[in-house]
Amino acid sequence: MEALSIQEVLIMTQGNVLRGENFEDKTVSGVCIDSRKVQEGYLYIPFIGQKVNGHSFIKDAFEKGAVASLVQKGENVDCDFEGTILIEVENTKQALQNIAKFYRKRFSIPIIGITGSVGKTTTKDMIASVLSESLDVLKTEGNHNGQIGVPLTLLNLNSHHEALVLEMGISEIGEMDILSDIVDADFGVITNVGVSHIENFGNVETTRDEKIKILKKEEGRYYLNGDNPLLSKVEKKNIVYFGMNGQYPYRAEDITMNGETTNFTLVTQAYRDSITIPCLGVHNVYNALAAIAVASDMGFHLEDIKRGLQNYVGAPMRQQIFRLGSVTLIDDSYNASPDSVKSAMNVLRSLKPEGRNILIFADILELGDKSSQIHFDLGKYIALENINVLLTMGEESKFLLNAVKQYSKQSIEVRHFDKIDDIYNFIEENITDGDKILVKGSRGMEMDRICNFIRENLGQKN
Repeated sequence: MEALSIQEVLIMTQGNVLRGENFEDKTVSGVCIDSRKVQEGYLYIPFIGQKVNGHSFIKDAFEKGAVASLVQKGENVDCDFEGTILIEVENTKQALQNIAKFYRKRFSIPIIGITGSVGKTTTKDMIASVLSESLDVLKTEGNHNGQIGVPLTLLNLNSHHEALVLEMGISEIGEMDILSDIVDADFGVITNVGVSHIENFGNVETTRDEKIKILKKEEGRYYLNGDNPLLSKVEKKNIVYFGMNGQYPYRAEDITMNGETTNFTLVTQAYRDSITIPCLGVHNVYNALAAIAVASDMGFHLEDIKRGLQNYVGAPMRQQIFRLGSVTLIDDSYNASPDSVKSAMNVLRSLKPEGRNILIFADILELGDKSSQIHFDLGKYIALENINVLLTMGEESKFLLNAVKQYSKQSIEVRHFDKIDDIYNFIEENITDGDKILVKGSRGMEMDRICNFIRENLGQKN
């Protein structure tokens, strides 16, 4: 982060100095919301959470070298460190967002915002990998894609950065308005629209309408998945479509998968060329097309784009493939939606046919009153896949299991578990050579624990 003066912080936050003398010449060198990570010269911003009030740690932040701290109006702070500054604001979360919005205006670099029901992180990483062939790129790290994470990422910008690739995730109506106002992106990529967070959005049309607010600029350019029925009907200026099933400016044909790579023919109005990406699945071809489209329109040479895609490294717990001797684990435990489950099944299907296909599945959360039907419909889809063993956990997953039992045309071993420890026991006693295991479930179901168990235990045996 480039230094901000205390005077600028006061202007941005409309704050008042509660304590601190001779602050006019002081600056902050970084912003932090976790007192444990504060460094010398930082501004600490405490949040009031459901379980923890960050104001309790202002003293800790000052002890670690913070030069100033925000204080939300109405909070009592008993802290008197010489030379430190307390700034009172109406709301600390809003203050963080205002600082980021102000700070973003310092930079005239291209900013690419990415949203969608699934595929945001992969697309973000692919775009960043491609742009990094020629530019110094800052990108969203981890799950910093919401109302707190996006501002914090913006505040990591420095003068040496030449592009910013931001993941922008929303889970409720009005949230994209807030994010797009802060970011003011030049390019907006929407990977697809599905039923993620439909409990809050109500229907997929509303989901689309919220995601399409990703751009505030009149001259901003959209990159949309033309094969998604909801996105193909968007009426906006400056839309570039990509996909497989239409005459799009960026189209993929002849998709094949081999080992752990996917190959396809890229077709544009100017040329045809072969593209290889180091991951499996048709869904990842869509993600690559988005990266190709953005980079091409930014003036990147095709050879640089191809090299950037080949250098792409997937994020942890997102369709990571681990070879544990003769057993293969697909760790897709970070989160889940119906569409991402189908994508993961596509990866499982593309692996070598020897051995059993095993799906370990836990509930998809935040589906509201549609949850039982969505799980049942997903079970109907899975029933037609080449699954040999299905293990489920969670109340909603019972609807999926029942659909698999009802619609499967082959013999599938199905088991339901009430707790993770029982799944551990099954894995220890039943996994055999050649098995391919896909682990999938919402973040709150802690399916990463199962993946860790498999890697620790099966990896030692093989």
